[in-house]
Amino acid sequence: MRSKKFLRAEQALLVWDAPGLIAGVDEAGRGPLAGPVVAAAVILDDLNPIMGLADSKKLTALKRERLYDEIRAKALCCSIAEASVEEIDRLNILQATLLAMRRAVEGLRLKPNKVLVDGNRLPVLDVLAEAIVKGDSKVPAISAASILAKVHRDRWCLQLHAQYPAYGFDRHKGYGTEAHLNALRMHGATPWHRQSFAPVAEVLR
Repeated sequence: MRSKKFLRAEQALLVWDAPGLIAGVDEAGRGPLAGPVVAAAVILDDLNPIMGLADSKKLTALKRERLYDEIRAKALCCSIAEASVEEIDRLNILQATLLAMRRAVEGLRLKPNKVLVDGNRLPVLDVLAEAIVKGDSKVPAISAASILAKVHRDRWCLQLHAQYPAYGFDRHKGYGTEAHLNALRMHGATPWHRQSFAPVAEVLR
């Protein structure tokens, strides 16, 4: 039978050896007038580093695509989740974003010890979490999450463009550019437009 002293030492060793898995979380698609908001969660592998991670907005589309594949191949685990247009209109964009973030974390194959979230708001999680302003340019795991979320959403916009070519989703990715607003006035809103957003609501009056 193990002594209490031995058990305490063994427990301390287990805590010391426990993997401190850190998940980075970021989103893409809060500002556009159409489509879901996308969130990603990534736990990187310290033994399998990825060079060139940065805020997805500061990378070229080609670089993001390359890193997307590398992140998916090298990360310990990653998860991409969405909140739908219906959820955005029902909950508001902030709450829908936090919902997508929570889904992304819950979708991880491994449970992290801590979650680092880009921005200043946290989703409801059952693990320790910290919000980091401009975290996508400070924390590699958040940078990786920003890349996954951005590429996933950009690919979604290309699929939408194939269905609704008159709107130019391949170019503006759903943001309220002049070309997008003109298309809204000329053709009306698609089922994928966020009706709670003012420019879309005006067209639907």
